[in-house]
Amino acid sequence: MPKEVILLVFFAIFIGHSTKAQDNWEMLFNGNDLKNFEQLNGNAKYEVRNKELIGVSKMDTPNSFMATKKKYGDFILEFDVFVENGLNSGVQFRSISDPDIMNGRVHGYQCEIETSARKWAGGVYDEARNGWLYPLTRNPKGQNAFVPGEWNHYRIEAIGNHIRTWVNDVQCANLVDDTTAEGIIAFQVHAIQDKEHEGKIVKWKNIKIKTDNLENSRKPLDNDVPEISYLTNQLTPSERRKGWRLLWDGKTTNGWRGAKLDKFPEYGWEIADGVLSVLSSGGEESRNGGDIVTNDTFSDFELSVDFKITEGANSGIKYFVDSELNKGEGSAIGLEFQVLDDKAHPDAKMGKNGNRTVGSLYDLIRAENNNNSRGKNFKGVGQWNNARIVVKGGHVEHWLNQVKVVEYDRFSQAFKALVEKSKYEKWENFGRIPEGLILLQDHGDKVSFKNIKVREF
Repeated sequence: MPKEVILLVFFAIFIGHSTKAQDNWEMLFNGNDLKNFEQLNGNAKYEVRNKELIGVSKMDTPNSFMATKKKYGDFILEFDVFVENGLNSGVQFRSISDPDIMNGRVHGYQCEIETSARKWAGGVYDEARNGWLYPLTRNPKGQNAFVPGEWNHYRIEAIGNHIRTWVNDVQCANLVDDTTAEGIIAFQVHAIQDKEHEGKIVKWKNIKIKTDNLENSRKPLDNDVPEISYLTNQLTPSERRKGWRLLWDGKTTNGWRGAKLDKFPEYGWEIADGVLSVLSSGGEESRNGGDIVTNDTFSDFELSVDFKITEGANSGIKYFVDSELNKGEGSAIGLEFQVLDDKAHPDAKMGKNGNRTVGSLYDLIRAENNNNSRGKNFKGVGQWNNARIVVKGGHVEHWLNQVKVVEYDRFSQAFKALVEKSKYEKWENFGRIPEGLILLQDHGDKVSFKNIKVREF
């Protein structure tokens, strides 16, 4: 054999081995059997046919999961999925099933597979734990990636605390969360309530995983897909680049004072384990430590605050606050993102048409979910919820757990008319001042806050 031919053969073999080493995919499902899996929780039927993993919906059984026996930490997972219309499904990852926790109920991250009108397929749900972490309400491009009635290709990248998803090569989620670093991967057949959906199927194929050379295998980010971070009192590099800063450092009272004081209240507020809490005083508004406000004023901004309420609690996050307006009893005056236990606090039934419920522009505009979701996206009492307030000029938005619930123009005639029919009628130019303070309210009930961050436009 000529020397040149030998060299060509050698290089072909070398390149082939090199490509294989860089590729390094492993078939998670071999297409023949389920020897590397175990079924957890529900007893919906799973079978292997035509090299596909097939799940069949069943009445009177909880969510069913076909789970890997092995746990995975950092990985890239790809698969193709077909789901019949009306059936909900998902793929768990970094998830846990422990007999000592909720009797072994599978809980943890789930990449959503669904056919509903809200179009959240590809979003990230925290099964049996924290609820929706990344709905697709802030990513309209991602909402249109999934094609009902056809095979769809999914990709999940879980590397460090970054979790990113793609459907049909369109990026859907860009999540930062450090709750769980390792766990099982599981293919879900969701519980059904409607007899009409019994026997519907979800099918997976071409299920493969990569656990090496991950940094070099990442897909490029779509800059239009917002990053949502749940890290406690810390900013991601991306947030810093985009101008975010912590409004509360998680440790001290720096940057805050009492609304009617020149320093932070000496009692009524508590800082512990990265959480800022207003303490209960029996429901008396601003009678204990009193409201606290930022030292800085804000005009055009995006504010994000995590809050947790106790049963029956009332509080609020106010903005465009002028602490000089009300020197007497009661709270300082400003526009308010209502924080409330709608089920147990009487204020939810006061005002007009629910305009004092959680997420509302207090006493002015009722919080509503217009995103084809299942009711207002409130995670419940005793759970961390996120308030997001966006102000650009006169345009204002309230978001509750990443779902927009209020939108208005504070300089419009419609807004002025609302104020004239509200408790704020006596305050001249209410809600229209050029800039103001941000306030956390003491309404006499224990409410906790963390991850308070802001960026200005």
